[in-house]
Amino acid sequence: MDWSSILNQSASSIISTTTIAYALAAVGLGVHFGQAGLLNMGVAGFMAVGAYGYAISILTFGFPWWLAALTALFASVVFALILGIPTLRLRGDYLAIVTIAAAEVLRLLLLTVAFDDVTGSADGLFGFSGSFDESNPLPEGDYGFGPWQFNETTLWPVIVGAVLLTLSVLLVWALMRSPWGRVLRGIREDEDAVRALGKNVFAYKMQALVLGGVIIAAGGIVYTLGSNASPGVYVTSLTFFVYTIVLLGGAATIFGPVLGSIIFWVLQYFLSNLMPALVDAGVLPFMTANQAGMVRFILVGVGLMLLVVFMPQGIMGNKKEMTFVK
Repeated sequence: MDWSSILNQSASSIISTTTIAYALAAVGLGVHFGQAGLLNMGVAGFMAVGAYGYAISILTFGFPWWLAALTALFASVVFALILGIPTLRLRGDYLAIVTIAAAEVLRLLLLTVAFDDVTGSADGLFGFSGSFDESNPLPEGDYGFGPWQFNETTLWPVIVGAVLLTLSVLLVWALMRSPWGRVLRGIREDEDAVRALGKNVFAYKMQALVLGGVIIAAGGIVYTLGSNASPGVYVTSLTFFVYTIVLLGGAATIFGPVLGSIIFWVLQYFLSNLMPALVDAGVLPFMTANQAGMVRFILVGVGLMLLVVFMPQGIMGNKKEMTFVK
């Protein structure tokens, strides 16, 4: 086996738009689930709103990329309000049902041929990166070292994504240290007690849903920068991946989701390269290369179960702090 190639490809995932996009989604979900106790199972829907809001704003309305990004973030606010207004006065189970259903309804709407001119149906949307590429300030050439090699085209979306991730983490860090954040964590632990103190629990939940939704939508935008928007990406398994990342890093932490995203994608790339290599080397003769590649999802699932059982607070979590909804 070519261990050098396997390790290089795994290490390259540490700095990539995919890792950054999932880290943004995990930070947003951390606000929902880890800080406010909102069981949002519609992460894929928020990311789809970000990605398609960005792409449609450019292709249909001719917006420049930065205005398209702002439009997509505003669309995520509207999406959060539509989900939150009828459900946030209820208990968390109802929010989970509504959000996972809304994400699937949104995906099916993107697939329908009725809106083919706008959404591209099953083919998705592409060819909208022109204004983004034109705004690239980097001189032509190669950048990076070792497994982290970029040219000016591939590095530009990484820089934009890293800036968005840094700003999002700093914003969440500042808010969670404020009185607003302390009220939010109080709602997570016992919303009846917070309500008894005269706080408007519904308003705080709605603010958290909007804030986290905007950050998740930013992840959807980063995921589609310089590429395309496809409805096949925004499926329920994406939501489960982001939950895995959040639980891995620490649901009630600020920087845990970022670390969780890095570890998750390094493992994904490592296993996706290692398992087929083991088949080719004759170590797994009873499998095909494709079957071996799918084993990584089983291993990730088993790892998640073990994590929940033995380390529910995550890698960066505080063992004394509750990280799950009661």
